[in-house]
Amino acid sequence: MRADRGVALGPSITDGPAAVPRGRSVRVLVIEDEERLARLIERVLTDERYEVEVALDGARGLARALTGDYDLLILDVMLPGIDGVEICRTLRGRGISTAILMLTARDGVDDRVIGLDAGADDYLIKPFAFAELLARLRALTRRRLDPPESSQLQVEDLVLDLVRHEARRGGRLIELTAREFALLEFLMRHPGQVLTRNQILDNVWNFDADLASNVVDTYVHYLREKIDRHEQSRLIRTVRGVGYAIGR
Repeated sequence: MRADRGVALGPSITDGPAAVPRGRSVRVLVIEDEERLARLIERVLTDERYEVEVALDGARGLARALTGDYDLLILDVMLPGIDGVEICRTLRGRGISTAILMLTARDGVDDRVIGLDAGADDYLIKPFAFAELLARLRALTRRRLDPPESSQLQVEDLVLDLVRHEARRGGRLIELTAREFALLEFLMRHPGQVLTRNQILDNVWNFDADLASNVVDTYVHYLREKIDRHEQSRLIRTVRGVGYAIGR
């Protein structure tokens, strides 16, 4: 068993709200080449009423993810053959929007940014407690099952289409990565409100703020370059010592 496969059980995994919403079965595909860990995850999730399938290598996992109807993917980064980042990129490139939680022993910010930019929704560092795994799955499930109030968000002349996954300012199409889109969506859901770096990290990255606070500044810079640079009015504001806001 590789050293990067450790998990910690932590507090009782049945504490807190039910993992799976009543009235439906949430389908999960676990792509993990360490069979002992994969089967342990399968057992824990099955006990919490998830419907679970397991693929023990990247090629089989990708094939299932491309053809199956899943609500969530738990995807290990370090897979033989096709690694988790490549699987994530392929799925997003094919228009598959299934929520993806990536697992890795690499805890560097750059490593996590690579996975998130590939299209992952969340990241969990090994070793992890199953209580935390279940909490993250609940959060991802809520995001997928709660329909947006509108298919579009608008702040002044900036429009974000949540269905087509497009951003336009004054009719100009703005090319965004998956993470830039998620950050812009969070800002536009709170127009005029100053959001702290910790709030942004918790809602867009789910990162430990002490490890990744510079990531917010970096991605706000990316958004400004694409949204504000060639415009007379700037939409994204910095509030010194607090955080960022979009609109007035």
